[in-house]
Amino acid sequence: MEIFKEFSFEAAHRLPHVPAGHKCSRLHGHSFSVAVHVEGPIDDRKGWVRDFAELAGAMEPLLDCLDHHYLNEIDGLENPTSEVLARWIWNRLQPSLPDLSRIVVRETCTSGCVYRGRA
Repeated sequence: MEIFKEFSFEAAHRLPHVPAGHKCSRLHGHSFSVAVHVEGPIDDRKGWVRDFAELAGAMEPLLDCLDHHYLNEIDGLENPTSEVLARWIWNRLQPSLPDLSRIVVRETCTSGCVYRGRA
């Protein structure tokens, strides 16, 4: 069984490695959405895979670091693409959520990525 909890944050960034003149090379912001997925068996007594509050608690320090910040200034996010951001979140959540199965990052309503802990 897989469960997920969604979070959102506002942040500014620019992409330093895109071609000259690319719109993403300029400072801009997004209303980011992040879905944290965990997978495992349903606990027979509790009736759930994991308490959603555990997902919220694990994400809280990351959201404090990301929300209303300039992502390029955060260690490990110097090139803050959605892909890099998803991997950055995974690497910080996985120690406390060993059943983490995927991170979904959306930077717009129609654009985002899915990271499953490899590559």
